[in-house]
Amino acid sequence: MTTELCMLMWSVVLGLVQVALAATCTVGQRGLGWTASPRDEAKPPLSGIGGRLQRASANFLETFPFFVAVVLAAHLLQRHDHLTVLGAQLYFWARVAYLPAYAAGIPYLRTLIWAASIVGIVLVLAATF
Repeated sequence: MTTELCMLMWSVVLGLVQVALAATCTVGQRGLGWTASPRDEAKPPLSGIGGRLQRASANFLETFPFFVAVVLAAHLLQRHDHLTVLGAQLYFWARVAYLPAYAAGIPYLRTLIWAASIVGIVLVLAATF
């Protein structure tokens, strides 16, 4: 397995961890009854760290499809070099760092980390041309 595909698999694990953390906070703030319900009634957004974890999870889900697409495209095109490896690793490790930075509410650092993950996607994308 290439490094890029390995980073893709670990990113799936990271995404599952983020969904689980956000779900745990949802149960903690809204209760198991609401979580098991059809959720027809509107509720205010989660507060504190629960809200930040939920937003971090949503942000991951916004970038992850792009990462999947470029990694699979590079793999199918058999493009594998130092830039694709760097890009995949940069995306993954930036997303790992993003979660605690967002959970802690660190504004500018979190944005810088997010930008690093986007640079990772762009590096892999560049290799497909």
